Amino acid sequence: MYKVLFKSAWGSDDPTKAAFAFLHANAFAEAGHECQIFLLDEAVSLMRSPVAESVVPVGWPPLGEALARAISLGIRIHV
Repeated sequence: MYKVLFKSAWGSDDPTKAAFAFLHANAFAEAGHECQIFLLDEAVSLMRSPVAESVVPVGWPPLGEALARAISLGIRIHV
């Protein structure tokens, strides 16, 4: 098992890149790794429910779903 920290500064202006930290952390956590997400700059606004629900990355469900999954997996999110 590895410990992995995902860092992101992308916000709602680039929905696909904004979702990557959450999608990747979820995949790693589901594979058994200990993950954390560190958000800074524009990415901090993604923690607001209305923003997370409005961010829809290309080819993926809304960020709100990935965020909820990250929380259910016990991934620590630092803002």
